[in-house]
Amino acid sequence: MAVLSLIKGVYHWTQICGVGVGPEDFEMRSVAWQTATVFFAVIDLVAAVGLWLAAAWGAVVWLTAVVSMAVVEVFFPQVYGGSIYVVLGEVTLLGLYMWLAVLAARERPA
Repeated sequence: MAVLSLIKGVYHWTQICGVGVGPEDFEMRSVAWQTATVFFAVIDLVAAVGLWLAAAWGAVVWLTAVVSMAVVEVFFPQVYGGSIYVVLGEVTLLGLYMWLAVLAARERPA
């Protein structure tokens, strides 16, 4: 999950810095798109570090990032386009993380 969060964060930073973007650059986008992109660029990288360090706050920040992305896609489709595939991907990642957390908790001695 840390690696996926890192990839998502780097993707958002490429959008901000203009690496590999189409004719519209960062300044030409709406303020809502700019705000959401900067938010996810920061929070995804912070979550990746927290998950990589296996810190408790990392899971909380990651959960905030995943839920925030799903909420933006569902309730604010004008920002990123409202893709149901992004929502399904985020929910799948959340389910996978929960499943792995349960498996890890079972392996710990009591």
